[in-house]
Amino acid sequence: MEQDAVKLAIRPTAAEDLPRLGELYHQARDFMARRGNPNQWGPNRWPPEDLLRQDIAAGHSYVCLAGERIVGTFFYQSGPDIEPTYRQITGGSWGAQAPYGVVHRLAGDGSVPGIGAFCLEWAWGQCGYLRVDTHPDNRVMQGLLERLGFVRRGIIYVPQDPYPRFAYDKGGAAAG
Repeated sequence: MEQDAVKLAIRPTAAEDLPRLGELYHQARDFMARRGNPNQWGPNRWPPEDLLRQDIAAGHSYVCLAGERIVGTFFYQSGPDIEPTYRQITGGSWGAQAPYGVVHRLAGDGSVPGIGAFCLEWAWGQCGYLRVDTHPDNRVMQGLLERLGFVRRGIIYVPQDPYPRFAYDKGGAAAG
């Protein structure tokens, strides 16, 4: 897939990519704060480096490349009932009760348009049923998810802070 004549690709994150991930998440926290979302990752400087190291070691961290340059990163995992925080959803229900993929911690450096969409479409293509959550103040992510055909299903909560998260999904046999 090409974005503005720049070829994007996804590969697993390598341990030596960790400093670049730190830069990407710093940029993402600043971007979100400037757009009215200072609480999603800002107060606790999410995600912590230990978690990123665990993601890399487990093979669940990925980078988005423009040529050889890392321009984005995200967590992806798939399987049955893989996200404990998704077991309880309030104000709605998931579109399907089936194995799914999940994307967390999606961040780009803003240098190439369409990085977020490229990463989400790649993840959806791996599994055919994807669940994602985002902070209510993250209007940028909400708009992206809705443009890509995700449906808001309800509210979930995460252990790292008290804020609710809008839960979205796409695909699955019974998803709308």
